[in-house]
This record gives sequence, structure tokens and C-alpha cells, in this order.
Amino acid sequence: MSSEGGKEDCLGWAARDPSGFLSPYKFTRRAVGSEDVSIKITHCGVCYADVAWTRNVQGHSKYPLVPGHEIVGIVKQVGSSVQRFKVGDHVGVGTYVNSCRECEYCNDRLEVQCEKSVMTFDGIDADGTVTKGGYSSHIVVHERYCFRIPENYPMDLAAPLLCAGITVYTPMIRHKMNQPGKSLGVIGLGGLGHMAVKFGKAFGLKVTVLSTSISKKEEALSLLGADHFIISSDLEQMKAIAKSLDFIIDTAAGDHPFDPYMSLLKTGGILALVGVPSEVKFSPASLNLNMRTVTGSVTGGTKNTQEMIDLCAVQKIYPNIEVIPIDYANEALERLIKRDVKYRFVIDIENSLK
Repeated sequence: MSSEGGKEDCLGWAARDPSGFLSPYKFTRRAVGSEDVSIKITHCGVCYADVAWTRNVQGHSKYPLVPGHEIVGIVKQVGSSVQRFKVGDHVGVGTYVNSCRECEYCNDRLEVQCEKSVMTFDGIDADGTVTKGGYSSHIVVHERYCFRIPENYPMDLAAPLLCAGITVYTPMIRHKMNQPGKSLGVIGLGGLGHMAVKFGKAFGLKVTVLSTSISKKEEALSLLGADHFIISSDLEQMKAIAKSLDFIIDTAAGDHPFDPYMSLLKTGGILALVGVPSEVKFSPASLNLNMRTVTGSVTGGTKNTQEMIDLCAVQKIYPNIEVIPIDYANEALERLIKRDVKYRFVIDIENSLK
């Protein structure tokens, strides 16, 4: 990758240690290469991964750590070989910024599954540097890992699509959860869950929200348009919908029993796990006796991501967000831990990062 200009100073907010506390941090972005796009960041969504990595939950965080992988901005410079973007375009960057570009997964545009995929923050890039995310003024990314945001799609609303949106969209498409008239259950009603409800309705599915909190009922039915709401801790309510769902998207991050939810699936039904509980435990009979499937998924490849963004623009599918300034980021992460957000924080980088 040849360089087409010098390195450029960047202002961000970083965690310095496992306390996860974020504060202003100056660093240098790499020079723009021939296939790179330099993006002035306007907005960045706040994902639970930002909590986990800034606080070293996995045990391998590299400090200083600049989080953020739901990035939206405006192209300010392109390399000489860039084909897909020009200065002024609205673009997004998701959870990864590099891959080998040679393996079967890259060839199938499933780059997120590449063994050499590089995370947008706290990853090791091809030049050996540690990647730094979207809580920053700009970012330089190979054009392959940038996504076109249609001009008519609000940029603040586009940010959550780059992780929350694609995380539920990918298994829905892979397992054909887009067949009108079929039934979908959604476990958990946070950033991911509320997008699963929106996609389900857009696909013509009958959507049932499964929650332990009665306080979510009104918003699930009235605000998000779900067809049904079930308190999953109520045995009678659960029994009443046994074997009624074709699909379930499980977005719950906390530990929870699986057998009660599996009993809601029809014969041949599919449960897609996109949350990350500490363990998954269920009786073999929950699978075997009714030919059910449990599958897992993370975000998605470049093909599906662009497809999802375009679908959202055409069908006017918009996340529900709370826009915040960068200096509210620490409070936002605390509120995210308490699940006190409806349903995604988005940082207004352009107007608050000074």
C-alpha cells in the first residue's frame, strides 16, 4: 500500500486503563494509501463492545484504547486507486477494517469470518499498528470496508446499522427469516432487539417480543409495532404460545435458560443467538424431538451490510436513538450497563469533539 500524503493528527477520546474512563487523546492516523478513504467522522454509535473493551472484560485490551465501531462520516480524501467513493460522499464503517482478501470467506464477501480480519478498534492492522475507533475526528480505511450511506438517510440514524443492525440482519437473511407470514420471536429489547423487531415487521413477519420486564410492553407494541408481547417468566403465557414460532432471534446478553424459549419453536424452528451469555445450556430433547436448530452469528460481511443499509433507506427503517455529545460518553456507557437507553446512543462527533 503506497502512501499518498503524510500522517495526520487525530483527536479522540480514549480509555487509559481498565477503569474504562474516557478522556481526550491525541494520536496520529496512518497516511492515506492508494486504496484508502479518509473519513471526517460525524457520528458514532455506542455499542456494548465499547464497555467490554474499554474495561478489559476479555483480558486483552491494549491501552490507550479508542472505542467505537458504528462510524458514519463524510469522505474528505480518497487514494488514487479508489473506485467506489469520492470526496463528499456519506459513508459508514462497521466492526472491521481489514481482512486477507484471499480466503473463501473474503471471496464470498463474508470478511467478518476471515481468520485475519482486523477489528475497527483494538485490532492489529497490517502495518502492525493498533486500530483506533470512531470516538475520534477522522479515520482512514481501505475502501472495501466502507459502506455507502444514501444521501436521503440521516447520518445519525445510520450509525447503529453498522453493528446493531447488521448483527440481527445477517442471521435473518442467512436463515430465511424474511418470509412474509412467518412468525418471529425476539428475546431482549435493546439496541439489537429493537432492530430485529423493525426488520421482522419490514419482512412481513408476525413479531412477538419476549421479555422479563412488563415495562417494555407498551413500547414494544405501540412504539416498535410488535404484534404480541410475552412475559417470559410467566409460565402460563409461555405455555400458551408453545410451538408457535418459526424463528427466534436471541439478543439477550445476560445468562438465561434456553429450554423455555426452545419450547416456543415449531418443528424445524431456528433460534439464532446474537447475544453473548456466559454459557448456553439446554436439553438435547429441545433440539432432537422437534428437529430444531440453534445457530450463532456475529455482524456481517460487506455484501450483506451494504444490502441492509440500502433496504433501510428504501423502506425507511430507522433505529431509535438518543444523540449525545462526546463529553457524555462516560455517562452513556454507565447507562448502557444499566440498560437505560432507548435504544442506541449516538455520539454527535462533528458538533461536540473539539
